[in-house]
Amino acid sequence: MASHRKPRTKVRTTTPAVGLTTAALASVTLLSTQSATAAPAEPKPAVEEVQKKVDALYRQAGAATQEYNRAKAASASQQTKVDTLLSDVAKRTEKINEARRALGSYAAAQYRNGGIGPAATFFLADDPQGYFDQSRLMDRATEGQQRSVTEFRTQQASAAKKRAEAVKSLETLTETQATLASSKKDVQTKLTEARGLLSRLTAEEKARLAELERKKETEAKEKAAKLAARQAAEAKERAEAEEKAREEAAKESGDGSGAGSGTGSGTGSGTGTDPGSGTGSGTDSGYAAKAEKVLAFARAQIGKPYVWGASGPSSYDCSGLTQAAWREAGVTLPRTTWDQVEVGTRVATSDLKPGDLVFFYDDISHVGIYKGDGMMIHAPKPGANVREESIYYMPIYGSVRPA
Repeated sequence: MASHRKPRTKVRTTTPAVGLTTAALASVTLLSTQSATAAPAEPKPAVEEVQKKVDALYRQAGAATQEYNRAKAASASQQTKVDTLLSDVAKRTEKINEARRALGSYAAAQYRNGGIGPAATFFLADDPQGYFDQSRLMDRATEGQQRSVTEFRTQQASAAKKRAEAVKSLETLTETQATLASSKKDVQTKLTEARGLLSRLTAEEKARLAELERKKETEAKEKAAKLAARQAAEAKERAEAEEKAREEAAKESGDGSGAGSGTGSGTGSGTGTDPGSGTGSGTDSGYAAKAEKVLAFARAQIGKPYVWGASGPSSYDCSGLTQAAWREAGVTLPRTTWDQVEVGTRVATSDLKPGDLVFFYDDISHVGIYKGDGMMIHAPKPGANVREESIYYMPIYGSVRPA
């Protein structure tokens, strides 16, 4: 008989779903914890900070450029010295070879004669008189041999000395070239870092940076204008004082001359007063003529690019431009800012004249040519061209008058 029992209802378990939900919650909790404990991203530097950093990198690159210039000049000088020494060694070696050949000929002659003693040669000689004549010739030949030996030894010692000097100079050259390579790498590293900072700026930040640069330039020009006004006022005062002094001197000369001696006193006055002022004006005019040539050359370079280590004619770094400009006036300047600042006479900023060199920063890593009115012509930095700019654009270290 069929069973009428009610079948048992199957109950579906939900355990796996609970397990998945728990795992998901755990994952979310873990991710939330990691996000909360993760180090916050570094804040992007402000444009002002980027400007300071880039300026510092350019200045450091400028100092490294001067180190490169110094090493390059030293390397060129050392290479010339090495070449001269090697040429000298070659000439002395040739003289040694000549002396060696002379000694060889004497030795060969002695071998051919068999080394027979003088007594045997006398008794075996067909003509005794001929023997005496030959003996005198041999004495002179012996003296020649001695001179050849002495010459050989002298040349040998001299060549050895020069060879040692050449080796030492080559070692110095190698060290200088290593410094040159190191300085070059340093410059490139600084410039790459500066370009990297600038490349990460947004268009808005670049515009802000340009605005900061314009503000800096405006402030520098205002200071230059104040210097120009002060120098003009001082020049006017000096001119008035000189004019007054001349009038007083002429008056005193006229009062002391008396009647009938006007011509004599006039000649005496001219002779007595001119030398003092004439010497100064002569010196000033001489310097002014040189400065005019310097500035004419510098103006002609405006618009050419700054390239570190360059000294013309298509591009310049700061000290390369000043060196080339003063060369036009017949004055030879050293290659680096560090050496140029030691040339000539130191002058105060308030006493600057066109043509003077103005140096910047505590490390003396930059230089420009003063053109008057608080302005200069200089090769500024990578990415910029030779231009006119206020001397107050950078902190002034000091100034010199090269000639």
